[in-house]
Amino acid sequence: MKAIPRNENTYKSRPALRLIGTKELPREDWLAVRKQGIGSSDAGAAVGLNPYKSQLELWLEKTGRDTTLPKIDPQDEESPAYWGNVLEPIVAWHYSKRSGNRVRRINAVLQHPDPKLPWMLANIDREVIGADDVQILECKTAGINGARLWKEGVPEYVQLQVMHQLAVTGKQAADVAVLLGGQHLEIHRIERDESMIARLIDLERLFWDYVVSDTPPPADGSDSAEQALRCLYPQDSGQSLDFSQHTLLCTTFTELQSVRESIALQQKQEAQLKQTLQQAMGDASRATFATGCITWKKAKDSAALDIPRLLKEKPYLQVRYSTTKTGSRRFLLA
Repeated sequence: MKAIPRNENTYKSRPALRLIGTKELPREDWLAVRKQGIGSSDAGAAVGLNPYKSQLELWLEKTGRDTTLPKIDPQDEESPAYWGNVLEPIVAWHYSKRSGNRVRRINAVLQHPDPKLPWMLANIDREVIGADDVQILECKTAGINGARLWKEGVPEYVQLQVMHQLAVTGKQAADVAVLLGGQHLEIHRIERDESMIARLIDLERLFWDYVVSDTPPPADGSDSAEQALRCLYPQDSGQSLDFSQHTLLCTTFTELQSVRESIALQQKQEAQLKQTLQQAMGDASRATFATGCITWKKAKDSAALDIPRLLKEKPYLQVRYSTTKTGSRRFLLA
C-alpha cells in the first residue's frame, strides 16, 4: 500500500461539529447544505487540481449559478457516480473483510470545529471503529478509463479529499479502498500531514474568498472551465469593448494568435506526413515500422437516413417534427 509520509508534529485533536444529519435528508436539501462551504469532495477542484472539475465550475455551484450546467442523474445507470453509490457498501464490506477493521456510517455533514473555518465541511463514507492506526475509510470505484489515474497510487485530487477530511475531523489517518475495473481492490493508507493541511486550508480559503466576494476565479483552460464560461455568459449584449490599452489582455490576444498559427501549421504538417504514408501504403491494410505500426482499413458500410432527400420529397415533415436548437456563442479571431 502506498502511503503519504506522516508529519510527526503533535496535534491536539478536536472532534468535528455535526452540522446536519443526512440519514433522512432529501437530496435537494443535502445539495443546499453543500453550498454553505467546501466539502471534502470539493477540495481538489477548490485548489485547481481536480481533473474533472475546474475552480470556475465549482464557483458556479457554490454561488447558485449552475442551473444550466449538466447535472448528474443519481438514477442514471450509465453514470460512474451511480455505480459508485451502488458499490460503496460492497467496497466497505470487502475492506473490513481484508483489513479486519470494523466500519460504520456517520450519516452527517461535518464541520471544522475552528470558528475561523466554518466553511470547511466533510462527508465521511465510513468511520473505522476500534483501530489505533486508522479512523476513516474512503470508498472509491474506478472503471476502465478511471483506473489509469490510480496506476501510481492515490490520485492527487483524492489525496486532497482525504486530507481535507482529516483536517475537519482531527483524525490521524484514513484508508482509501478503491475497486478497479470491478474486480481488483486496493487499499491505500493516507496519514495526517500538518504542512499539507496548512497549505490546503490556505488555498481553499483563497477559493472561498472568490465565493464570498462573488468574484469568478480565473479559467484554467479545461473543458470544465469552457462549459462554465458558456453557462456564466450564455448571451452576448452586442456591446463592443476596447482593450487596446490593456497591456495584459493585448499580450494574451497576441499569444492566442501565435498559438493558433502554430496549431494550423502543425495540422498541415500532420496531414502531409499522413498522406505520404498513405500514398506509400496504397491498398495495403497495415504497415510496420521500427517504432510502431499503422493500419488503414475500410470501415463497414452502414445505413443512414437521407434527410435532404426526405425533406425534399415530404417537406411537411420539417414543420411537423421541427425543434428549436439553442444557439451558442462562437469565439472567432478577426
